[in-house]
Amino acid sequence: MSLDTGDPLAGISAVAWERLYHAYGPATDVPGQLLALRSVDAAERSQALGRLFGNVYHQGTRWQASHAVVPFLVALIADQETPDRAGVLRLLTAIAVGDRRDDDLPFDPHQAFARTDDLGDIEIDIDITELLRRFYSEEALTDEEMDLVNAAAVRWEVDSYDSAARFHDTVAGWVSDPDDEVAALAAAAVVWFPPTVATVSALVAVPEQRTQPRASANLALAHLPSGDAGVAQRLRQLLQSNHGVVATTAAVALAYREAASLPDAALTILIDSAARDRLQDVTGWHRALRGFVMMALQRLGLA
Repeated sequence: MSLDTGDPLAGISAVAWERLYHAYGPATDVPGQLLALRSVDAAERSQALGRLFGNVYHQGTRWQASHAVVPFLVALIADQETPDRAGVLRLLTAIAVGDRRDDDLPFDPHQAFARTDDLGDIEIDIDITELLRRFYSEEALTDEEMDLVNAAAVRWEVDSYDSAARFHDTVAGWVSDPDDEVAALAAAAVVWFPPTVATVSALVAVPEQRTQPRASANLALAHLPSGDAGVAQRLRQLLQSNHGVVATTAAVALAYREAASLPDAALTILIDSAARDRLQDVTGWHRALRGFVMMALQRLGLA
């Protein structure tokens, strides 16, 4: 799907949504929900986004329709005319990554999805759509048929990640988006895909004055394998920032990346931050900043 059509939802009618299932049945309602994300009515947009979360990312499970919405979500976020692009990006990240947290970083998709190798050609001789139709019609399925549905769910998780990974460069480009929330969310999202030179460069380049995107980029660099000497140089510069969340996340990143040669300034920032009553959290990350500080100190053998 091209992002240059002028219409972010071009091609939506070409998808056989009636043949794709989500958490509540055939995905025939998904096109209308995607279209509603462009509505001028904030309540309508919010309702559509909530329903999409429930449909294609229900309690962390991905479905047949999940990977199919990814190109349209990307196109919506890429279009500056789309309202609440940050909300759409949160949905895209959820579909791609699931309920994984920073504990799973750095993320190796080959290792994470190795279990799919055990599935072999389990779906080749069965129509999963027909099984889903029977399941949602409350027809009884045999244990073997349920095993096939569960195996398919594992495949849908991989398909959703792979679909999002194809837009890795686009997501990396959003790290410099003029919307601070979109930029911060993009920095937190791009770390889940295999690192590229362009990704690292985008994360390093975020200006210090854009505090939330910069802090999110720092945490991304903490978890992103890269031998680029410019990363450490940039993080060391940011230790001098007058923005507390920027300096603290830079110290965290340095502790994660080079604990053995941590600058004294970084250690001082971490100890001072741990003693504070309140720290500003970072957009896009589930763990509170205090949690990252304590994890950094733990890596240094000080917590």
